[in-house]
Amino acid sequence: MRERAEEVLRRLAGEHAVLREDQWRAIEALTVDRRRVLCVQRTGWGKSAVYFVATALLRSGATSEPGDPPAGPTVIVSPLLALMRNQVDSAARAGIQARTINSANLDEWSLIEQEIRAGEVDVLLISPERLNNPDFRDNVLPGLAGSTGLLVVDEAHCVSDWGHDFRPDYRRLRTFLAGLPGRTPVLATTATANARVTADVADQLGDALVLRGSLERDSLRLAALRLENPAHRLAWLADNLERLPGSGIVYTLTVAAATETADFLRSRGFEVASYTGQVEDAERRAAEQDLLTNKIKALVATSALGMGFDKPDLGFVVHLGAPPSPIAYYQQVGRAGRAVEHAEVVLLPGPEDAAIWRYFASLAFPPEDQVRAVLSRLSPDQPMSTQALEPLVDLRRTRLELMLKVLDVDGAVRRTRGGWLATGEPWTYDEARLRRVAEAREAEQKTMIEYAVTPTCRMEFLRRCLDDPEAAPCGRCDNCAEPLFDAEVSSVSLAAADAFLGRPGTEIAPKKMWPTGLAAVGLTLKGRIAQTEQVEPGRAVGRLSDLGWGNRLRAAVSPDSPDAPIPDDLAAAVIEVLKAWARGDDAWKDRPAAVAAVYSQRHPQLIHSLAERIATVGRLPMLGTLELADHLDGTASSTHRGNSAQRVRALHDAFVVPPHLAAELSQLAGPVLLVDDLTDSGWTVALAGRALRRAGAPAVLPLTLAVAG
Repeated sequence: MRERAEEVLRRLAGEHAVLREDQWRAIEALTVDRRRVLCVQRTGWGKSAVYFVATALLRSGATSEPGDPPAGPTVIVSPLLALMRNQVDSAARAGIQARTINSANLDEWSLIEQEIRAGEVDVLLISPERLNNPDFRDNVLPGLAGSTGLLVVDEAHCVSDWGHDFRPDYRRLRTFLAGLPGRTPVLATTATANARVTADVADQLGDALVLRGSLERDSLRLAALRLENPAHRLAWLADNLERLPGSGIVYTLTVAAATETADFLRSRGFEVASYTGQVEDAERRAAEQDLLTNKIKALVATSALGMGFDKPDLGFVVHLGAPPSPIAYYQQVGRAGRAVEHAEVVLLPGPEDAAIWRYFASLAFPPEDQVRAVLSRLSPDQPMSTQALEPLVDLRRTRLELMLKVLDVDGAVRRTRGGWLATGEPWTYDEARLRRVAEAREAEQKTMIEYAVTPTCRMEFLRRCLDDPEAAPCGRCDNCAEPLFDAEVSSVSLAAADAFLGRPGTEIAPKKMWPTGLAAVGLTLKGRIAQTEQVEPGRAVGRLSDLGWGNRLRAAVSPDSPDAPIPDDLAAAVIEVLKAWARGDDAWKDRPAAVAAVYSQRHPQLIHSLAERIATVGRLPMLGTLELADHLDGTASSTHRGNSAQRVRALHDAFVVPPHLAAELSQLAGPVLLVDDLTDSGWTVALAGRALRRAGAPAVLPLTLAVAG
């Protein structure tokens, strides 16, 4: 049997490939003993070989007992489209017919389902989200569970909310497991599970054989460098990218940073591409292929390029900003050095990392009062779509959907055709567990900060974070051996980076449509905003997540920032934005004729002083500040991360144009420049501008210091 297994392996991995002992133990347990197995093994160990070889043996009937029906297809639950595409290609090398059902190939679903029923599919890859798609869950999943020959849960740490990338959809695997026929083998795999996550996943599998190996990666040479600011980090990249072997990945913490970094490196003559969740799927596929074929030096990516991207000869991974945990960091750097002798891994942390971690942490599971508010809106009989529910609760779409998925897994709601139903089942808000998870996340962040400055072996540090009992000094990292890189940057690259990051200016897109569902909150507004009430496209100095301006903007406009007159550097940046706005390809149609400010409870000095500075420099009349309606308090105009419908409900009648200001509006021959500190949802400047338009302003040009996100 082992000889037959190694024949399959050689078709998959080359003529000299030989099974590792734990690979064979897993394959034997799955195919002969029909057990449940959890493999916690380093990236590059060959976890995919285990399930492809097991699939070939099961499908051939080589391990069947007399009277056993032919094994059905292997079902692989896989988190990312990039992984699915890699796996389909890998399976083909071993003569295994693999197909995938995901959101990108809806038009192929019916054909694939026919092929499954005809026994023509050996492997079916699905995303965890498919497990609770109503059509798939009700019409495909029961038959699939009944015929599955092997269930594979890839990146199984996602099953555990103690894991670094918990996804509630993965918890639905419990239902799938319950529907499997007896003796159906199950394999769960991950490279990034500490002892707590391993125990949690094994418990959910039930009576699992746990095969945990060493997490040593002897091809990786780890380093960390403390550089002064984002310009120094970009300059370091420009100076050292060619020194890094082969092609690789430059990870950033935000979409804005990925875009900026890619743009800067291209401006310095490097072939790179950006890869984020905001890039179209076709463009991401092309970027993946360009990296796989070494047409580009690097992909500049967010965590959207993470689990499952398979390029064995990846030569380097550089992080501009530290991930929030050493476990997540190990997972990302593990992409490198799988089939090359040496790969370079460099961490360039920044002081802004902690603020970015806090922002993403703020998007976690909502407080109990918000959860109860959602449950109170749902009926046991009439499904309500997420779009219909959103205006009734003060949660943004992505956070609302995450919460509903958790409630679904907990049994409090059920997804069906048309939306969500309340089940009526008792449900408890597990505040203690949520607090423990949050505390664990905070501890991981502190550990990541320690990693960046540790004088000890970096690989040993990471392996201990993953509870690897064999952790030992690697002898290769910058603390164990002579560092390969230093923190010096050339004056030419630094000047170029300073100039690139110092350019202020980003567009604020105007609101043209009212949010859907406003009738549910008592407003008659719907459809297109009247042309006579719209604001024009606006400008801001930058985004809070920008590499260049982000730190300075956060220091000025964050909710806990002290109110003070506009700093000179920010005022100068605003003037530069106005100059560029006046002469660019998308310049304003008419020069502003006056300046007005948005009311602010948090930063009145900041906004008023900025408006006055602009009025003075531009020799424009300063009209004053829009006031709040008497029935509102200052919180109505505060920056708020709720959804658009709730924001419009709070602000649609919030702004009052004082009589003296209204009288001046009617005399203007050009637009009003409307000044605020920060725009998030965009509805504050949209509705303040609407008030000015209705009071007689011929046009309104929004201008803010920062854009959130």
